[in-house]
Amino acid sequence: MATASNPATNDLFFALAHPLRRRILRQMLDCEASVSPSGLAATLGKQLNRVSYHVAVLTHCGAIELVETKPVRGSTQHFYRPATLARWALIALGDETGQPDGRRP
Repeated sequence: MATASNPATNDLFFALAHPLRRRILRQMLDCEASVSPSGLAATLGKQLNRVSYHVAVLTHCGAIELVETKPVRGSTQHFYRPATLARWALIALGDETGQPDGRRP
């Protein structure tokens, strides 16, 4: 079980301190299928290179995991899904208003 002194847990909460990473993770939690950084960039209205960077940070800390790759026009598209721990971390952090589970006062 993860503890507050567990480096992976600390990395996760550090990663989720960034608002775009929380938005990316929430978007992924709302999708039933795995998603690619390009799909996230289009949905969130952000540049692909910016979203890709934040997806890499979320992957490194274990918030999301790579589940599939597909060749696309001479490149490889990566698809990710949230890890179980990520859902609980977002609940603990609350939403952008600071309220748990996105509930407003």
